Amino acid sequence: MKWGLVMPARNVVWICADDYTPAACGAYGSRVSRTPSLNRLAADGARFDRAFAAAPLSTPSRQSFFTGRYPRAIGVTLTPTPLPATEITLPARLQAAGYLTAAFGKTHYYAPRPSDWGVRVDRSEYAEWLAAFGGYTEVTGERVLGPWAPFADPARVWLNADVRPFGGLDAEMQGTYYATRAADFLRSRPRQPFFCYVSFEETHSPFRFPADWSHRHTADEFTAPAVTSADAAAVPAVFHDLTDADRRGIAAAYHTCGGLMDKNVGLVLDAVDAAGLSDDTFVRFTSDHGYLLGQHGRFEKHCSYDPAVRACLIVRVPGASGGRTTAALVSLIDLFPTVLEWCGVPVSANVHGRSLLSFLAGTSDTHRHFVVAEYCDNAEIMVRTDRWKWVYSTGTRRRRDGYATPGPLPGITVRLFDLHADPDELHDLSADPRHRWVREELTEVLVKHVRATDRCPELLPTGGGVDDLMQVALWPPEVPRP
Repeated sequence: MKWGLVMPARNVVWICADDYTPAACGAYGSRVSRTPSLNRLAADGARFDRAFAAAPLSTPSRQSFFTGRYPRAIGVTLTPTPLPATEITLPARLQAAGYLTAAFGKTHYYAPRPSDWGVRVDRSEYAEWLAAFGGYTEVTGERVLGPWAPFADPARVWLNADVRPFGGLDAEMQGTYYATRAADFLRSRPRQPFFCYVSFEETHSPFRFPADWSHRHTADEFTAPAVTSADAAAVPAVFHDLTDADRRGIAAAYHTCGGLMDKNVGLVLDAVDAAGLSDDTFVRFTSDHGYLLGQHGRFEKHCSYDPAVRACLIVRVPGASGGRTTAALVSLIDLFPTVLEWCGVPVSANVHGRSLLSFLAGTSDTHRHFVVAEYCDNAEIMVRTDRWKWVYSTGTRRRRDGYATPGPLPGITVRLFDLHADPDELHDLSADPRHRWVREELTEVLVKHVRATDRCPELLPTGGGVDDLMQVALWPPEVPRP
């Protein structure tokens, strides 16, 4: 199936949403979500139904898709880790090729890299603008969100189970500011080719939405997913006190923020079209990973279930017909070589991502046979094929993300799911002898992946079994081994 391409594109616009699950997007089939902008983008472009993050955590995921390399390979697996100066990013490559690079919102670099961006608008610029604007409008007659204190407050408070608005109005919100500044940049029609990255945080807890967006969604619109006995035993302690009403309220707050984010996406898309840039601009929307909205008793990412690692990916390609969908397996690290190839920039040999251009052009019917996601804070890694998912954890690391389960460290844990028969990943088949061949095959895939993508492969054990290898490979490279 040929999708039609106009190459090379002059410009690239990449919009990214924090912690956004496809399940909360109308373009992906949600009947309760109100996302007209993303629905329009999908109708005009292509929707990828099985795109996966390289890690279920924002920092390693974003730094991976900005470098086209897996988190362990770049040495970034934990949230506060800065991207090493030795890693070459997508904006740096494009800037060297003559592109104007612009970023509106957070990049998750955790260290300044001013040479990457010709235009940079982030929280400090927003704070200055807000102060000059006069601050947030005082909201009266309604209880508003207090300061965000995750893990200090009960989960129902920092996840906004009461669906409370933030103390301000839409025009004053951070995401609206970023969208407006990005739209101004696009309407200026830069004279040189540009790469414009716009990052929205609305769908990250505590799910802040402005007072003039109150009551867009209410708890009674939602049903809390059932939690199996097996899931209940593994639910992180932080979620134990959530009631059914809390879970439905959190979903309402999240979907309200999803609508706010979608409105801001629309400001950017409208600017692309109004500036006459549609015919030479490659537009893509992604999330940095997914988010569990009560599935398996959780409201987080930080794990290998599909709702945590599955991301949105919608692209609009100049000259291509719209409304297309694909179930091809894709990793977000594939976006790095895709953009470079589209822009005519060479891709270096150390990149792990695979360009999607041949797939988009219809010269290839498949893209990947499997995807891998890594979460080193739990010493965890997964491989997912069309049918199977195999999850391995050494079980020897006390996770520091706040989502630990009670009790002693479990030691090595493995799980196997048949996604055709069990798409919700409720039935672990790892102990079933009939599936031994699947376990062995996917274990071999993981071993090859770990050895091929490790930052210091010479330090990996050459003898012993898979357990000895994983004990070393899945230890966060930022943390000294005990």
